[in-house]
Amino acid sequence: MDEKLEQHLLQDYKNVEDYDQEKDLKTRVLIESKKLWQVVGPAIIARVANYTMNVVTQAFAGHLGDVELASMSIANNVLVALNYGLLLGMATTLETLCGQAFGAKRYNMLGIYLQRSWIVLFLASILLLPLYIYATPILKLLGQPEDVAELAGLLSIWFIPMHLGFAFQCSLQRFLMSQLKVNVVAVVSTLTLVIHAFISWLFVSKFQLGVIGATVAFDISTWISIFGLLVYALGGWCPLAWNGFSMEAFSGLWEFLKLSAASGVMLCLEFWYYRILILMTGNLKNATIAVDALSVCMSINGWELMIPFAFLAATGVRVANELGAGNGKAAKFAAKVSLVQSSIIGIVFCVLIMMFHDKLALIFSSSPIVNTAVDKLSYLLAITILLNSVQPVLSGVAIGSGWQSLVAYVNIGCYYVIGVPLGIVTGWVFNLGVEGIWCSMIFGGTAVQTAILAILTMQRDWEKEARKAMIADDLSIIS
Repeated sequence: MDEKLEQHLLQDYKNVEDYDQEKDLKTRVLIESKKLWQVVGPAIIARVANYTMNVVTQAFAGHLGDVELASMSIANNVLVALNYGLLLGMATTLETLCGQAFGAKRYNMLGIYLQRSWIVLFLASILLLPLYIYATPILKLLGQPEDVAELAGLLSIWFIPMHLGFAFQCSLQRFLMSQLKVNVVAVVSTLTLVIHAFISWLFVSKFQLGVIGATVAFDISTWISIFGLLVYALGGWCPLAWNGFSMEAFSGLWEFLKLSAASGVMLCLEFWYYRILILMTGNLKNATIAVDALSVCMSINGWELMIPFAFLAATGVRVANELGAGNGKAAKFAAKVSLVQSSIIGIVFCVLIMMFHDKLALIFSSSPIVNTAVDKLSYLLAITILLNSVQPVLSGVAIGSGWQSLVAYVNIGCYYVIGVPLGIVTGWVFNLGVEGIWCSMIFGGTAVQTAILAILTMQRDWEKEARKAMIADDLSIIS
């Protein structure tokens, strides 16, 4: 590292030490909250807008019929989400690398990391295409109803343009967030939502293109968002971070790929967990209604989860920025403030779910049978929302610190060694149906994983993490 840069970072570290001694707790919380919400606020808007696009598509499909709703749920909430989860997880590598580079004032590396991410994620998206092409036989093999599998497979083909765009969208969003340009992401996402709602109405209601029209509208809207982010990132509004395309992007690809793979496994295992719940439910009796009811719950959960995910992004950025500047104590304090505030919001939404338990399904379906089924699952939805207000923040700490490989192993153990097998036992051996499966996966997987991440975070040597990030010659090598 350049000697002047190292001295500057050490001085930043000393300033934080003095700051910690001079400021009382209330003042420190207010200052940190302001920094946190500079990212959280716009990130919530962006993520809610992005997810609302999904809800709009789901709602248009749901009012076409039960089979259309189930098929869109499988295609979008399972197949697309499985692949999106992997690509999004791989893109979170930029939260670690760009975040720490930004904190260390190595701005020129941000554009290089972005280009490496595009290369790695686009190649990964190509390798994932067979899951879309052969979706129908895969779904039939997994026991999904014949009519649902056929239509879901057809929709999956139409979702391929959106899938290929994820490599660019996910990377661009994290590239901008890591340099605190979250407002841009929020504005682009909000405008895209408005356009998406209009296009969906035009294709489904006006042109009567049915569920295929809803899918094509989603493709178009996604690429509008991508072009909006590209224009800002490459059009001169990031002069320090973007210096044009460079051959340097092809160097260090192996190290970047390893961290991206660990990040992808870490986050996609979380994304896949509850999507697997939908697939498992498809094998129960009265599968169509069960899938519809669970899909409604997962849509509501996913909608609210955008808030904890905004805290995940903000925590990752704040922790990475502080560690990159050598401020271990500040990184630890940022994690604590984020965790408390996210938990409070989770409690509020948990209470709201219990208050409106019998009206939750009306947004997605006019079927009284589906509404009754959702009502029975509402208490599990409330518990899931409460737990999910804590877990993403801890994952954000891991991303900001570069612990992705460790957390990936934790996720494998909790979700797939404990949670899924326990769900299978309660669902089929004890015949407890979707409630038994979901309950077992909550307490067998999510709760255990949250507890382990909390212990790992508390036991971490934050000063060591800060020194490691501050003196690293290549921030792409994080362990």
